[in-house]
Amino acid sequence: MQFSRKELREFLDEKTEQYNNKSFIASDPIQIHHLFTKKEDIEIAGFLTATIAWGNRTMIINNALRMMELMDHAPYEFIKNHQESDLKSLQGFVHRTFNSRDLQYFITSLKHLYNHHQGLESILLPNVKQEDYQEAIGNFKHLFFELPHLPRTRKHVSNPLKNSAAKRINMYLRWMVRNSNTGVDFGIWKSHSPAKLSCPLDVHTGNIARKLSILSRKQNDWKAVKELDLTLREFDPKDPVKYDFALFGLGVFEKF
Repeated sequence: MQFSRKELREFLDEKTEQYNNKSFIASDPIQIHHLFTKKEDIEIAGFLTATIAWGNRTMIINNALRMMELMDHAPYEFIKNHQESDLKSLQGFVHRTFNSRDLQYFITSLKHLYNHHQGLESILLPNVKQEDYQEAIGNFKHLFFELPHLPRTRKHVSNPLKNSAAKRINMYLRWMVRNSNTGVDFGIWKSHSPAKLSCPLDVHTGNIARKLSILSRKQNDWKAVKELDLTLREFDPKDPVKYDFALFGLGVFEKF
């Protein structure tokens, strides 16, 4: 299918409108943090859900709900107030290669980040000179693992400074930063700018982007993210990542 630049933008705008609405929530892991109203609960539930967001979506949703149950459906309170003995309740949790030891460290580290680094919104904020989140995510990973941890746990936080596409963290940032006008994303990180967001690049969005000739790089890595950024920011400089809904919907729901 061949589009002019104008036709392509109009096509993606149409598909974005089709999928960026509340009906999207029912089949997506974003439903987990829609269970909460408190800012810290939303951002913690979102971060933990994004961390396990690979594989079968039903399994992701079920296991994310299980994490919320293990924290008594009050993730911020659990993280802020837990003692080491409380971490025993997490034993037995597993989502693919993310197991209870990983989850226990994540809980411990999040408590440290809220107590000593002002929380997730502050740590992941790019500085004014940075055009995207590459350095902010790299810095976040450094801070997240400054406590003693198992080496295996590090693989569960991506690092775009090492050319990872960081799909799950970019998806998480979309959830927290993009506006909430349609009731899907949250827009609760007011200190952040949606203009700096990058598309959560995975096999679905990557394949569709290549079919539409807005991505030529074959690997789904940070270089590909940067290439895709160029076109999406041309189409909407203020909210480029709204097109994630179009690319994802075309790939997953329409098998485009």
